[in-house]
Amino acid sequence: MAFPRHRMRRLRQSEPLRRMVRETRLSSSDLIYPLFVTEGRDRRQEIGSMPGQYRLSVDLLVKEAAEVKLLGIPAVILFGIPERKDERGTSGYDPKGIVQRAVRALKDQVPGLLVITDVCIDEYTSHGHCGLVKDGRILNDETLECLRAMARTHAQAGADMVAPSDMMDGRVAAIREELDREGFVDLPIMAYAAKFASCFYAPFRDAADSSPKFGDRRSYQMDPANAREALREIELDAEEGADIVLVKPALPFLDVIAAARARTSLPIAAYQVSGEYSMIKAAARAGWLDEPRAIIESLLSIKRAGADLILTYFAKDATRLLNE
Repeated sequence: MAFPRHRMRRLRQSEPLRRMVRETRLSSSDLIYPLFVTEGRDRRQEIGSMPGQYRLSVDLLVKEAAEVKLLGIPAVILFGIPERKDERGTSGYDPKGIVQRAVRALKDQVPGLLVITDVCIDEYTSHGHCGLVKDGRILNDETLECLRAMARTHAQAGADMVAPSDMMDGRVAAIREELDREGFVDLPIMAYAAKFASCFYAPFRDAADSSPKFGDRRSYQMDPANAREALREIELDAEEGADIVLVKPALPFLDVIAAARARTSLPIAAYQVSGEYSMIKAAARAGWLDEPRAIIESLLSIKRAGADLILTYFAKDATRLLNE
């Protein structure tokens, strides 16, 4: 007796009605905009593999961030491209480093914008790995000291949140201890809890010049085949003091986001990474996809899976589309 009494199309007949019964809501308040900051002045370098995204010097970063805030996007996350790199990534935790200077400028000139910083040494190391290296091996515990220093200098510069993305074991606890000891007890940590060893990071590595110079990152980033392990990683980061847990990439791991949503009451973030962005851009440029619809559908799928926050290079485009 389901048909004709029950006709599912009844509530799809008009746009106002569709809006009224829409189950998943996406807004600019859900979005975090990633930005790449580089040395120099008046520098705006387009990233070839990420059309529409740029490496910006601090002065132009401030202008970009002001536009982001004006659109109603509440937060940015910063990735630094330093002038020099070394084996230990020391420029990443230099109090006068590129991200630290950018944070100070944003807090001074764009008040009210939430500034999040990536805590990882891969962008600053000559070998491109997220940890210190000895005899070809990534050193977990020794790397924690670098991450402590980086988080501390970001906090001292005025960061509103730190986001460790390195996938070293124990780094959330180490950073929490460091921040608390330095008086930053109220500074939240957004932990990249389930970060998979993914091919979808390739354009980012082009943008940040952070590809490993030897081997790969599979000894510390997660196997894409493992969902149960991802939930364990999330539980451990929560136990260590993470305030928000993040899944990266987003679209290939919607099942992990959904499973995490069922397991934790912490806010969940998901990173729609560079490869996801570039695929949509490339297909749209070829005429194979309607770019505006692809942007919104992809973000809705991440939100529907259970993410509260979405890091996305489409933040500005999506906000404009949502405001139409």
